[in-house]
Amino acid sequence: MIRAVAVVVLVLLLLTSHAVGADSIRVGYLGPLTGIFAAAGKDMLEGLKMAFEQMNYEVAGRKIELIEEDDEGNPATAQAKYRKLVAQDHIHVLTGVLLSNIGYALVPNIERDRLPSLYLTTPDELTKRRPAKYLLRSNFAASQPMHALGDYAAKTLKYRRVAAIAMDNNFGHEGIGGFQRVFEDAGGRVVQRTWVPLNAMDFAPYLTQVPRDVDAVVQVFVAGQAVRFAKQYGEALGGRVPLIGTGVFTDQSALSGMGDEVIGHIGTMIWAPTLDNAANRTFMKIAEAKLKRTPSYFHAVMYSSGRWIVEAARSLQGNVEDRDRFLAALRRASETTEDPRGPIKLDETYPMVSQFWTYKPDEFLKTPPYDRAYPPVKP
Repeated sequence: MIRAVAVVVLVLLLLTSHAVGADSIRVGYLGPLTGIFAAAGKDMLEGLKMAFEQMNYEVAGRKIELIEEDDEGNPATAQAKYRKLVAQDHIHVLTGVLLSNIGYALVPNIERDRLPSLYLTTPDELTKRRPAKYLLRSNFAASQPMHALGDYAAKTLKYRRVAAIAMDNNFGHEGIGGFQRVFEDAGGRVVQRTWVPLNAMDFAPYLTQVPRDVDAVVQVFVAGQAVRFAKQYGEALGGRVPLIGTGVFTDQSALSGMGDEVIGHIGTMIWAPTLDNAANRTFMKIAEAKLKRTPSYFHAVMYSSGRWIVEAARSLQGNVEDRDRFLAALRRASETTEDPRGPIKLDETYPMVSQFWTYKPDEFLKTPPYDRAYPPVKP
């Protein structure tokens, strides 16, 4: 009898092992597919799909199953969709996440669930003062490119007085904060900051607050908000006060809806379609054939995310169930996968190109984080 039971157990173990091996690798995508940020969210999803299509949705003998969820740009919806992806779909990795407020809100759940996650969203504190163990980011920190713009505005453009207007979330606060700190350290002054709600599409009440006697206005807007802001800024201040800001503003995800009002806009960005390296030429060929148009930065970043997932799974012979090993493999994959943006390496808190600009990290971290009130305005 004991021998018979042992045989049954052995057969069950073999069947279970086979089932796990043949099971799909489940990738959860969470992002805005409806609402004013939908254009960016759809580009993100397309970029991820392009990476998986190159592998015919298979790696290490396992199928890749992509499960898409629309967070509608709403934190409450995002929480509900996250729970569904984890509890019902049993995903092995979470990708996507566009809005910074959603990115921050999901962190406690990700850490509790020990779920390897690969964000696009850019909140500074995720890689500065509050790094999360199970979260990697395939993108920049919000203030990172804006530090460079602050330096350029002061030293090259010779601006001295600038007003800021931006979306009222972490991406806006941290982007403007990064610009302001470097700009003011170089001798300039941000004389006013105006915050615009994420659902606002009429900018007239906010543009009337912008002083006309400044050298320029610096902005942080993306996707549908960027398109509407560009048009209304052109009508109110175009040709009189130069506009500079985040390069996401004039990314292809928004630029196709803009007109001559953005000619002359200066922004900083981590990627461009014209970037001349072998990996980007390959990506552009794939993307233009698939999309029949110029891809956006959101395509490029999520294409990279998908390739990191594939490379990590391959390096583990498909054993993505070992979450800590899978997370470590994702980190290594960033270095071994050719990227359209150029060589990438993640240090202890992720972006190897300094998120601290030229400041010493230990001294930088002693100052308050960039937020709605810091750095303070000096009229």
